[in-house]
Amino acid sequence: MEDKVLAEIANQLYAGPLEDFVAARASAAKEAASADKELAAAVRALPKPSVAAWAVNMLAQHQPDVLAQLTELGGRMRAAQVSLDAASLRDLGRERRTSLAAAVDTARSVAQEHGRAISDSMAGEVEETLRALTADEGAAAAVRSGRLLKTLQADGVNAVDLDGTVAVPSVMPPAAAAPASAPPASTGRNMRTTAAAPRQRMPDKPRLEAVRQTPRPASPPALERARAALEEAQAAEAGAAQAAQELQDQADDIRTGIAELVRETADLRARLRTAEEQLERSKKKLAATVAEAKQAVRAADKAERTAVLAQERVLRLGNTRD
Repeated sequence: MEDKVLAEIANQLYAGPLEDFVAARASAAKEAASADKELAAAVRALPKPSVAAWAVNMLAQHQPDVLAQLTELGGRMRAAQVSLDAASLRDLGRERRTSLAAAVDTARSVAQEHGRAISDSMAGEVEETLRALTADEGAAAAVRSGRLLKTLQADGVNAVDLDGTVAVPSVMPPAAAAPASAPPASTGRNMRTTAAAPRQRMPDKPRLEAVRQTPRPASPPALERARAALEEAQAAEAGAAQAAQELQDQADDIRTGIAELVRETADLRARLRTAEEQLERSKKKLAATVAEAKQAVRAADKAERTAVLAQERVLRLGNTRD
């Protein structure tokens, strides 16, 4: 069995309507079984994705340009972060917010076209997954594969955990190369200064001339503060996203609990109505049975009196004959 063949089958399954996934998977496994039983078993083992992950897969399968633009934006953001270009990072951050909002709207539209509406909480999971795409090359490859099983999260510091998040992980799209960061504007000037240094160096003052010709490095304390501020901001962003996700999960759990209680209440009400109807029928049947019993008692009394009278008549007739 080749993973590429399995990946092609998986691509077709994960590109279809979510409600049809199980039936489509069974059909694909049955078709594969005639040629390769191992492949058929692997097809049957393909997991059904979560609703939010399916929505991202719809975006990857039917609107790949949207993901390509986000991937390119993520590369520019990582390049700006490496070069500590604060101004570019601010501009790119604003661009990412706009692009993510538009991408989520597109994902909702594509999902709707394929038979499933996306709730606000699911849209939040889609946005968090697309944000991870812009922050991590591995996450970008996983999202662009179109075979996500669950949504992704990025904290901005560590690599995105991709364990168990994508079907057929051995076959992934190549990671997009990040754009090369522009060289510092002073590079050319520094090179000219270094080349001209031998002509300017004073033999009697080598240390002073060396200090003058050496480019002044950035202040380590300022650089460390900037990095610390960046890490703190990224941690705050990740914490806020996690808190929001936890609250959304709690809200979903509460909604599920309410729905179960509503169903249970309706069932109890139906059982109560049935019991009340049975009680009413039993009361009517009891009244009818009591009435019949009274009639039977009166009939028995009448029959007993009739029997006594008949016996007395027999005795009288017998005495008369004697």
